Amino acid sequence: MPGIKVCIIGSGNWGSAIAKIIGHNVKASNRFEPMVNMWVYEEMIDGKKLTEIINTEHENVKYLPGHKLPRNVVAVPEVTDAVKGASVLVFVIPHQFIKKLCDQMRSHISEGTIGISLIKGIDEGPEGLKLISDIIRENLNIDVSVLMGANIASEVADEKFCETTIGAKNEANGVLFKELLQTPNFRITVVQESDTVELCGALKNIVAVGAGFCDGLGFGDNTKAAVIRLGLMEMVAFTKMFCKGQVSSATFLESCGVADLITTCYGGRNRKVAEAFVKTAKSIEQLEAEMLNGQKLQGPQTSAEVYKVLSKENLVDKFPLFSAVYKICFEGKQVQDFIGCLQNHPQHF
Repeated sequence: MPGIKVCIIGSGNWGSAIAKIIGHNVKASNRFEPMVNMWVYEEMIDGKKLTEIINTEHENVKYLPGHKLPRNVVAVPEVTDAVKGASVLVFVIPHQFIKKLCDQMRSHISEGTIGISLIKGIDEGPEGLKLISDIIRENLNIDVSVLMGANIASEVADEKFCETTIGAKNEANGVLFKELLQTPNFRITVVQESDTVELCGALKNIVAVGAGFCDGLGFGDNTKAAVIRLGLMEMVAFTKMFCKGQVSSATFLESCGVADLITTCYGGRNRKVAEAFVKTAKSIEQLEAEMLNGQKLQGPQTSAEVYKVLSKENLVDKFPLFSAVYKICFEGKQVQDFIGCLQNHPQHF
């Protein structure tokens, strides 16, 4: 019986950190095929193709320097070649590119294929907000689980202990993904509330931008704690509004919820860029280009998508923190006014 073939779609810092885990785990398991394809967006680095560097030096020198990738992880520049024969797809790319990639992959997907999305973002559909897992599900007609948690990529790659959450509507698929991804230092809890898990992963990036504003303005830890708490309240309220099914408080206590929120508000790229936004008066786009080495920022973009939904539903006033982040990033609202959205938050009345 041949093993299950795994393909990783994406090779940024998080994609490369996950490739390190998957490469080691498939070798140690009888269930999976030992060779793993990783789709890499081709770039030239010092005159050499990034795929060639990864396949000869076994290191993603641009996005995860200093970490050797297992030799059984093969970089492939064409996504249609990468997915050939794979029945497990691991999506870990900036959410802006997902539709285009699904269009390219569609006719190359085998029947019975399943996917897992590690993508922290949301998209806009004609009816409003759309989850990335739904976009993959609808475009590729496959079952999709999600993985979200307090997982800063460099720390995962360093094998520092952390936890994460898999949201799987199909229990058997959740078990399979846990087997593929869990290590002694990357511990996984599987829950069925997949949509809640995914929304936590997207919405916390908006709160992290607010935390970065606080740091830039020099407001201290008490204020940042208030941002985290009020941000969590808005995350819960928005998730309950968006998810038609059950939304339990317990899911917010998983790694995908409060743990991911805390780590992102102290250590993530959204916080870092938002702090620089206050201190330098440069635009978000300029700072993204200068500070992120080709990576994409999710918080401001997610705030724009959420704000459109809130405006349509006439609920902007109920979500002052989300709304203030959007207005500061895109509408020229003064960042000094951010504290006002906290002082007059509906939670205090």
